[in-house]
Amino acid sequence: MSRWDAIVIGAGPAGIGGASLLAERGARVLLVDEAPGPGGQIWRGIETVPESRAAILGPDYRAGAAEVARLRASGATLAFSTEAWRVEPDGTVWLRDAGGLRREAARHLLVATGAMERPVPLPGWTLPGVTTIGGLQILLKREGLLPRGPLALVGTGPLVYLYAAQCLTAGKRDLVLVDTARPGAMLAALPHLPRALLGHGPAYLAKGAGLLWQLRRAGIAVHTNARQIGIEPDGDGGLVLRFLGRGRHRLRLSRIGLHEGVIPETHLLRSLGCRMLWSAAAVAFHPARDRDLCSSLGHVHVAGDAGGIGGAMVALLEGRIAAMAILERLGHQVDPLLVSATRRARRAHLAARPLIERLYRPAPELLAPPDEVVACRCEEVRCGEIRASLAAGAAGPNQLKAFLRCGMGPCQGRICGPTLAQLTARIRGVTMEEAGWLTVRPPLRPVSVGEIAALASEEP
Repeated sequence: MSRWDAIVIGAGPAGIGGASLLAERGARVLLVDEAPGPGGQIWRGIETVPESRAAILGPDYRAGAAEVARLRASGATLAFSTEAWRVEPDGTVWLRDAGGLRREAARHLLVATGAMERPVPLPGWTLPGVTTIGGLQILLKREGLLPRGPLALVGTGPLVYLYAAQCLTAGKRDLVLVDTARPGAMLAALPHLPRALLGHGPAYLAKGAGLLWQLRRAGIAVHTNARQIGIEPDGDGGLVLRFLGRGRHRLRLSRIGLHEGVIPETHLLRSLGCRMLWSAAAVAFHPARDRDLCSSLGHVHVAGDAGGIGGAMVALLEGRIAAMAILERLGHQVDPLLVSATRRARRAHLAARPLIERLYRPAPELLAPPDEVVACRCEEVRCGEIRASLAAGAAGPNQLKAFLRCGMGPCQGRICGPTLAQLTARIRGVTMEEAGWLTVRPPLRPVSVGEIAALASEEP
């Protein structure tokens, strides 16, 4: 076991920004990520993607190349294809790679685990051929693959329009958008417009408008105000998408992508016992952080989307802000002007965030799905069973787990956790904080009993 000044968990923009700066200033840094290379979800495969694919993915994707090159030159120790399967509050991190299990320790932890797509529990969401739009984009980034046959993108949020535009650039035209944003969303978001016109806000708004114009110019069909969405098999290996919009619609498709925004990935942070806060604006939990992005545990910093959704540039800057705070605690000199300039840049990139959150709130029915909808995909537990158990006296997600096994599957409650908490809050009439969350225990990633036994046999 080595003793590091800092261990950075996650090699997306936040982890890259934090690890690079820490190592450049002389700190002993270990960066770990389960992917085979740096980039995270946003810059996935940036070192190996061919130029033709990078052109499809766009300039925001290409921007990651320089940051990854800086990371490689920084002197940080990089551990890819490595899973952090247990993290302890004292800074001990248990890792799993091709060589087996090992543990490392650090004076400080920088958690940069990023975001996950919000679950979209609606009728038919577990059928073959239905996936998330983020999953479809990963296939494009990693393998250059696009779905064959007619494709519907269902939901709301910037990723819906970005992926649709990338499909167009790649030559895919058999595409339809089914937008679930509510008609009053624009009016409700107007109070946030003045702030969104500050800093880099106009650039983000212009980018969104450009994506919408690209789709309109290409003649892509867009159904707005979609609700009462359901998916059925068509009997021939395809799918039928039904919804209400301007009338009733039934579309025959080969593939369907779902997306209702992203939420912080807090699984590791919950296992550490970090304090969580509910954001009504973002409709998600996020860790409590101070000005230096330190969590409720004094030596655990959280940067990037794991601490609150902000996008790639905000994540990169937050990684550097957290790194500067860690460097100061390690006794290194940090230029106050650099700190203040980085904070200002972060604020400038966050200017449009409140407007975006209000524009793209998840559809109300996703927060209280019908009884027949599967909430826990791993154990096939339906929302009706959850409601019945809550009515029978289950106090919250952990009691539901004991009664119904929801949250006991391979995803360890990552997918069903939001639905369990939301149904608990609604039915019991409590706040989301009072509703509670599934208790997270290691291993955070699957490890075998044999691997643990081998590790134990090596202990003195």
